[in-house]
Amino acid sequence: MLSEAARPYIQASVPVLREQGVTITKTFYKNMFSEHPELTRIFNMGNQASGAQQQSLAAAVFAYADNIDQPEALTPVVSRIVHKHASVGIRAEHYPIVGRHLLGAIQETLGEAATPDLLSAWEEAYGLLANAFIEEERKLYAAAETEPGQLLNMTVQEVQDQSLNVRSFLLTPEAGASLPSFMPGQYISVEALLPDGMRQLRQYSLSDAPGKTHFRISVKREAAGKETPAGRVSNWLHDTVKAGDTLRISPPFGDFTPDTNTTEPIVLLSAGVGVTPMISALNDIAHRHPGRRVIFGHAARSPAFHAHRDELAHAIELMPNLVCTVFYEDVDGDHSGNNWNNHAVTVQSGRMNVSALPEWDVNEIPVYMCGPMPFMQAQWKALVAKGVPASRIHQEVFGPGLLDHLR
Repeated sequence: MLSEAARPYIQASVPVLREQGVTITKTFYKNMFSEHPELTRIFNMGNQASGAQQQSLAAAVFAYADNIDQPEALTPVVSRIVHKHASVGIRAEHYPIVGRHLLGAIQETLGEAATPDLLSAWEEAYGLLANAFIEEERKLYAAAETEPGQLLNMTVQEVQDQSLNVRSFLLTPEAGASLPSFMPGQYISVEALLPDGMRQLRQYSLSDAPGKTHFRISVKREAAGKETPAGRVSNWLHDTVKAGDTLRISPPFGDFTPDTNTTEPIVLLSAGVGVTPMISALNDIAHRHPGRRVIFGHAARSPAFHAHRDELAHAIELMPNLVCTVFYEDVDGDHSGNNWNNHAVTVQSGRMNVSALPEWDVNEIPVYMCGPMPFMQAQWKALVAKGVPASRIHQEVFGPGLLDHLR
């Protein structure tokens, strides 16, 4: 527990962090990578280039300070972060490095305002948070029967195109090795050895049900945007990885795990490549409880960009109580109206609108959603406006959007 002497300094930091948080985190990453370039392997350098990582850390530090008197509010955040840390192999010895550079960045940014008492308070607060992370990550590594940073060699058994910009990779373990278990919704980290020699880890949801002889990931080719570079790892996977190649992956991690064991109704919402954890959950439900009531909503640019459409159609054949609504910004003539490849699917034009979905008991039925950040933010607001309690909304996101429930 934070000492009474340190508490007022952390609380007084909240307005400063709101204004200077991104400046602090930019300074932090610049100084840390300069002194420890080996850590660039752990961090997503694409997010560094776009500024997303700096904003994410600033939001996390701000949330920690703003909720210093109600640490239970941070439990979902801590859980999500430690799973991500475990997937990239964060070790206990990394935390003193991070702490030293974070305090240094606070001092460098705030100047004389960073008094010895303020820095001492933040050193104490960071130490408490670091110890909590270290303990939770220790438990995750033990449960996965792995060591921090240990990767598994997998053979690419098959490569499949799922849409115009999504490609699946089926991965099988080396001869004699077993396939780790996982829950629908979890992800693995994949190591990429890029042409310039840089090693990067990226997280991809497992996109098929458990119980198979392989893992499957479905990767969107990330094209360059107006303010964002092309995805180096996704393009590397699309352009260079073929059947017979070896990929190194982490064991599965992640706490976004729709319950596929119960027969209670569930709502699954996704957009774009965010369909991957949802199709994993849906395939598992179709196997375990095909009579379960499932409301499935998905948004895509057009049918040609709708990944795993065939599997969704197959699930509809198996599940009489599956109700599906798809939203296409550009609806082809072949897929317009209420008939979707001869399957009863409601097709809507435009972006997802939760009011177009079938009604459900908002107080009892959980909602799981995954997709791009603007989609997540829009659906969160729409669901809350519909009366869905925040505790019933589960989202797969790592970044500032993860903190919406704290606002």
